[in-house]
Amino acid sequence: MRALAFSVHVFTALGAGLALLALVAAVNDEWALMFLWLGLALAVDAIDGMFARALKVSERVPRWSGDTLDLVVDFTTYVFVPAYAIVASGLMPEALSWAAGFAIVMTGAIYFADTNMKASDNHFVGFPGVWNLVAFYLLLIKPGSIATAAAIAVLAALTFAPVRFVHPFRVLRLRVVTVALLSVWAALAMAAVLHNLNPGPWITGGLCIIGLYFLGIGLLPERRAS
Repeated sequence: MRALAFSVHVFTALGAGLALLALVAAVNDEWALMFLWLGLALAVDAIDGMFARALKVSERVPRWSGDTLDLVVDFTTYVFVPAYAIVASGLMPEALSWAAGFAIVMTGAIYFADTNMKASDNHFVGFPGVWNLVAFYLLLIKPGSIATAAAIAVLAALTFAPVRFVHPFRVLRLRVVTVALLSVWAALAMAAVLHNLNPGPWITGGLCIIGLYFLGIGLLPERRAS
């Protein structure tokens, strides 16, 4: 059982290997392939916790911290590789790209060290450093250098703001709707990747609408019991 429990850590660490593959794809300007690897890393991150809880990994192999391992892998896949993509993709002039890249990796590093990043109801407090999703939308839409820089500046600032963002699996409110929309989003995102990030207006529009839902759902006030 201890060996089986440790295998969960190996599974989590697989995300770091997928990050390396994503980075190599990014260096070769293969953005769709990069997002394919990052998407697989996102899938690993979504299910490894379930395995860890089922096998009581923290009790059986306490020498290795699953939380620390998860943060290391998440910073690589959620922040570092996407920051490189934003810098290297030509979305902005070079000086502005480097400034944006520094803002992303520095705010992301600080956020991942925040012990209060989650509220009691499992919402994230502040923008949760999902720069992989930001890079996906920027390379999908290509909104122009000014809009790109503005979006990055706003999200970097929201890292430290008392604004809530939904965790799609752990927040109970509207969880069925949220998970259903996440499933639709995953299918549309895969279609966009298979179309080399040029999927046409219907898929792009659907991705944008669902993205707005995830941005806004955390802002809805809680309904308090009377």
